[in-house]
Amino acid sequence: MHKQELRQAIRDRKRQHTGGELAAMSLAAATRLAAHPRFRAARTVLLYHPLPDEVDTRPLLACAQEKRILLPRVADGEHLTLHDYTGPGSLAEGAFHIMEPTGEPFGDYAAIDLAIIPGMAFDARGNRLGRGRGYYDRLLPLLANAYKIGTCFPFQLVGNVPTDPTDARVDEVVC
Repeated sequence: MHKQELRQAIRDRKRQHTGGELAAMSLAAATRLAAHPRFRAARTVLLYHPLPDEVDTRPLLACAQEKRILLPRVADGEHLTLHDYTGPGSLAEGAFHIMEPTGEPFGDYAAIDLAIIPGMAFDARGNRLGRGRGYYDRLLPLLANAYKIGTCFPFQLVGNVPTDPTDARVDEVVC
């Protein structure tokens, strides 16, 4: 299956679930992430502010008092920059109607212990299919010290994600 076909298949699978079902699966995934030993030990964590059809990581933002939480922002239409999350007041609607941080860019990528990454689909080898713009494929290689966890709904875990040489992988997937 080609990437576009897999993206469409995942969109079709999402439509088979009610909002309540997706919310329950999302809460289960966020709970697993919060209990994950890598999350518990991490001091600096990259999260993402979710789109309506992604696993909701907002419950993890509550850890901002005990951890440094970073969120991405679309900078120039091609790249993500990372910024400190300091509370709901530090967010504004950005690209693709995603809530993005408004503060100064964070540049010490080596200090990031853990990165929680969204995706359209993942496979057991850590291959990730994004939405097709390559934002995370350009960002993830910069996070050499970070343990990378992809997060998705169970139906987004597939047998094989088609890959290209520029596609970045994650270390683990949590559904």
